[in-house]
Amino acid sequence: MQKNRIVSSLPSSAEREIRFAVLVFPGFPLMAFSSVIEPLRAANLLAGKPCYSWITVGPGDGKLFASNGVGIEPDHSARNAPLVDRIVVCSGGDADHVVADHATAWIRRNLRAGAHIGAVADAAFFLARHGLLDGHACTLHWTSQAAFSEAFPHLEMRRDLYVIDRRRFTSAGGVGSLDMMLDMIGKDFGAPLAAGVAEWYVHSPLRSSVDRRMMPLRLRTGIRNELVLSAVAIMEDAVEDNLTMAQLADRLKVSPDKLQRAFQQELRTAPSAYYRRLRLKRAADLLAHSTLQIGEIALCCGFWNASSFSRAFKEQFGCSPARTRGARAAE
Repeated sequence: MQKNRIVSSLPSSAEREIRFAVLVFPGFPLMAFSSVIEPLRAANLLAGKPCYSWITVGPGDGKLFASNGVGIEPDHSARNAPLVDRIVVCSGGDADHVVADHATAWIRRNLRAGAHIGAVADAAFFLARHGLLDGHACTLHWTSQAAFSEAFPHLEMRRDLYVIDRRRFTSAGGVGSLDMMLDMIGKDFGAPLAAGVAEWYVHSPLRSSVDRRMMPLRLRTGIRNELVLSAVAIMEDAVEDNLTMAQLADRLKVSPDKLQRAFQQELRTAPSAYYRRLRLKRAADLLAHSTLQIGEIALCCGFWNASSFSRAFKEQFGCSPARTRGARAAE
């Protein structure tokens, strides 16, 4: 590591230590949590000075456990936590149901003092339900994006690894949180320090905005063919429209036959069959993460009526939508 070179390249204006707080809720994802704090630690080490400090905050008193069972003892309760420069909310898959009045009040106090507010994984749900993302673009974990879009149609939800929009920042969690933190370190203290932190964690350099858009899809699907990847990206954005394959091919500026061959070669299936499974998977996500009625979910996923949707869903998953939702509620 070229520690001295990184120190000498820090912007002279970046003099003050930036104070972070990570607000954690029970069942938080440990990987996303670590991906927020570890880059700050490495930045301090490589810079040879305290660029950042951080604390952990819980919604109340007592120990909190991550989704994998690892426990942490937060430094503060939200009732008595200090003001900071940036707050990162870290919550698991139940973020859309979390109620934490003290935490919300503390966040609002920090906002009034000029803080930047962010979220990793599904914690964007918590911020959105309290109006804290209004007027800002955001992202969250891909399994919850459909339910989020339905719950908050007025918000601009992007399918990116992370989004930094003025005083708000959100990531899809996991490695996306590390990418987001690298971007922030680069903006705060310069690209050489951000590159040094990426190298420290044997991580790829900062990605372009196009890469951030396509990377989650590439990781989730394992698709390497660029035409197929672009087609699937359009499908994901047009679940409700239920495009014909001719319409899809026209958007991609290729012939339907070329699109068909690409899917057969890459995925051993027809594009129409893939699209149908994708729409049904979106329906399953909405059943799990939203309160929409089954008929509404059918329309959101490109089915004309609830009965045709129920038949297709049962054929795909072996269980009706109603029984699937009932089983989720009983868990």
